[in-house]
Amino acid sequence: MPDAADLERVLRAAGLRVTRPRLAVLDAVHAQPHLDTKALISAARARLGAVSHQAVYDVLRVLEDSGLVRRIQPEGSDARYEARVGDNHHHLVCRDCGAIADVDCTVGAAPCLIPSSEAGFVIDEAEVLFWGRCPSCAASPPPAPSLRSAQRGTS
Repeated sequence: MPDAADLERVLRAAGLRVTRPRLAVLDAVHAQPHLDTKALISAARARLGAVSHQAVYDVLRVLEDSGLVRRIQPEGSDARYEARVGDNHHHLVCRDCGAIADVDCTVGAAPCLIPSSEAGFVIDEAEVLFWGRCPSCAASPPPAPSLRSAQRGTS
């Protein structure tokens, strides 16, 4: 986990000004990958005392645009943010509690999946979500089927 000096260097290397909100949000994303915006606002406020919702949203947009964070949004979930960028990894999502974990590509270099038709696109990334139950949820009886799982044809 990078310290404050490392985070400052990362921001400067991306051509960004170092500000307290940027440091607080980037630190939170590194400390706890896959947090949603609400949790990142709380983390930034814990570090800074006061920061507006809009400031955190603005910081996240700048960090995402500069390639320092990645935004993911599994179906039925709020957007989540992570600092693991540029390696074309994928995600495991628990359909019960919503926990998200990283999983490396299973084979080859990015993209690790080649579509049957590329339709003229130049592909540079594959985004794959694996759905299941995390170890904690799998240890308990499965919940009643939800509307979402019924719509998908799964339980």
